[in-house]
Formats: sequence, structure tokens, C-alpha cells
Amino acid sequence: MAEVVYPPVIVTAKAVFAALGLRRSFTGTEHVPRTGGAVMAINHTGYLDFAIAGEAALPADRLVRFMAKDEIFRHRVAGPLMRGMKHIPVDRDAGAASLVAAVRALRAGEIVGVFPEATMSPSWELLPFKQGTVRMAVEAGVPILPTVVWGSQRVSTYGRRKPLTQRRLPVTVTVGAPLRLTEADGIAGGTRQLREVMTAMLHQAQESYPDAPTGPDDRWWLPARLGGTAVTPEEGLAIVNARRKKAARLAATEPERETT
Repeated sequence: MAEVVYPPVIVTAKAVFAALGLRRSFTGTEHVPRTGGAVMAINHTGYLDFAIAGEAALPADRLVRFMAKDEIFRHRVAGPLMRGMKHIPVDRDAGAASLVAAVRALRAGEIVGVFPEATMSPSWELLPFKQGTVRMAVEAGVPILPTVVWGSQRVSTYGRRKPLTQRRLPVTVTVGAPLRLTEADGIAGGTRQLREVMTAMLHQAQESYPDAPTGPDDRWWLPARLGGTAVTPEEGLAIVNARRKKAARLAATEPERETT
């Protein structure tokens, strides 16, 4: 079936990136298979990670079907676009259905994009990984493409947005060699292996990034490990856990609020 929605969205996204003054560079795009299913596992530090990482599949003439929160699909504007691009809704109360849909897409030869951390990392380092990424890859019998985006937090992330006057801001994307895991590796063991690979890739991307802070107040986007003012990984995990608890409390009280 012809792609009607995805191509114009890509053109629009590239125009937006150009208007924002982003200097995107891609390494390892040759690892993206030209045919067959694969799971693209991506780190998460900024709101545009999915769109930027998805570009890495274009040289192979592939499109990435992203797993995204189901509330986006209920939005009157974003919903039709998400469905038209064949992205996969994730219902946190019915995660098994999302996994089934993802495995079905992988077996049909699609590349499925996922964020193993399940949320943006405040420390810019990797959070603990959920096991769904490895589980779906093993069940579908497809490789995982470890993918690292760096610099996107400087564009748009929690509480921060790039000044429109800031130009030529570098964002790098690295696609690693396909990681092929089987049941023999174990889901937990495979998840640890994936995180180790992506940690090494992320550190390399951070340390080779072609830009530096412009002054003491511009170190927020660097991890503490490299002398930045970002929170430590432990502090970042505490922030994420607090957000999740708050979201769970709000979800638990939602029916009560609807009846008052």
C-alpha cells in the first residue's frame, strides 16, 4: 500500500529542522536493513528524538513505525497523522496488546522504533531499560538497531527550548551494528546487553560532540560525568520515579474527578 501521510510529514519535519538551524549528522546508517523487520532502540533526552532518529532509516529507503503513548492517537490533529504513518499506540493499562501489535509489525517486515527508557532522561545518561524492547525482538526473531541521539536536548526538552536565534546547533545520530538476541540470551540478560552497548555508544557520542558550552551558564546540557550541571543519573532516576508516581495518582483519581 502506498504511503500517503508519511512522506509529506518527513518533508515538513526537515523544513522545521532547517528553520530551527539544526546541523544533523548521521553515522552508521548502513546498519539499517533495506528489507525485513528490526527494532530501532533509541535513547531519549528531547522531544524531537523520534523524528531525528527516524531520519537515519531514510538512506535505506525505510520508514520507522514508532511506539507512542495512546493519548497522542486520541488527539484530533495528531491522531490521524499517527494512524496514517502506521505508528503503534501504547496503552499503559494494556501493554500486552501493544506488544502483540509491535511483534505483528516486525514480522510483517517493518522497522519499529522504541525508547527502552520509556521516558526522557533528566541526567542525559541512560535510565534503566524496560524489557519490552528485547522481548519483542526475540519473539519476532528480528535484530535490534541500537541508536543514540545526542544534542537534541538542546533543541527541546523538559522546561527548555532552543532560542530561535541560535543557529547551526549540532545533533548527532549513531546507529550501531545490529544486535541479534535469542531466547538463550534471556530477556533480562539481553536487556542488560543492549543497555551496555548503548551506554558505550552514548559516551562516545557525548565525548566526540562537535560543540562546547559557551560559558558557565551553558553547561546545563552536559552530563555531570563530563562536568556539566545536569543532575546525576541517581538524581535523574529519582525525578523520573516521582513523576511516574504523580501520574499514577492522577490516573487513579481521574474517575472521581469526572463524577464531581
